[in-house]
Amino acid sequence: MRIKKGDNVQVLSGNDKGTKGEVLEVNPKADKIIVKGVNIRKKHVKARKQGEESGIIAVECSIPSSKVNVVCPKCGKTTRVGYQVEKDQKVRICKKCGAKLK
Repeated sequence: MRIKKGDNVQVLSGNDKGTKGEVLEVNPKADKIIVKGVNIRKKHVKARKQGEESGIIAVECSIPSSKVNVVCPKCGKTTRVGYQVEKDQKVRICKKCGAKLK
């Protein structure tokens, strides 16, 4: 998977198309990611302990990683991720401007 936790991404398709956000969680086995502020669902929570509140909370659900592109911090455009070997280390790079991604 070319998307890592902490990357800034933009959604390419679906109800949240065009939305930018930070990747909170990555699930490589299912090829899904959770992005902050994207694919929000309502969840009904019941109080389990005394003093705990019940109610309806908003939760970010996972989306397929193929529906997002990484936003390059240097050029600010959505881009595909490439790899380059530097001093025996594999580094992720922006395909448009060639800048290193963190």
